[in-house]
Amino acid sequence: MRDEGVERWPVKVDRIAKRRGIKIQYSPLDEELSGMVFYKDNVAVIGVNSKHHVRRQRFTIAHELGHLQLHDDVLRKGMHVDKVITMLNRDSKSAAGTVNIEIEANQFAAEFLMPRKFVMQYMDENDLDYGTVADEQAIEDMANAFNVSSTAMTYRVAKIL
Repeated sequence: MRDEGVERWPVKVDRIAKRRGIKIQYSPLDEELSGMVFYKDNVAVIGVNSKHHVRRQRFTIAHELGHLQLHDDVLRKGMHVDKVITMLNRDSKSAAGTVNIEIEANQFAAEFLMPRKFVMQYMDENDLDYGTVADEQAIEDMANAFNVSSTAMTYRVAKIL
């Protein structure tokens, strides 16, 4: 799924999902609920919190695509609902290693929205190196280019470099 004809950033995550026959539904949900994925009549449906920022919605879609790609057997047993997504699950639960599927889905989403080759290409095209990407404005510019949050981009760059 990761190389689905993606040639440039930002990755069109919603178009890729739709091309795969996945339905995306935007609905106002509780603030703590980012999204969910389930099957209805054998069609995968990703529910996205319409009250969240578009960048968070994009990460939610990518995260739920990760569940579809990595955890389909679990999903076919019932609905999977995700609370607020913390990038790379850097919270007490993930530190304890108790929610592996969430960690995996977050990693999938980060790699999907910010592929290593694109991040490196962006850095090359903009004369950025390890020192300059530590600059807040450089990270914000990269986040804007990839249409992700600055926090997501910070974690992704740190993981790559």
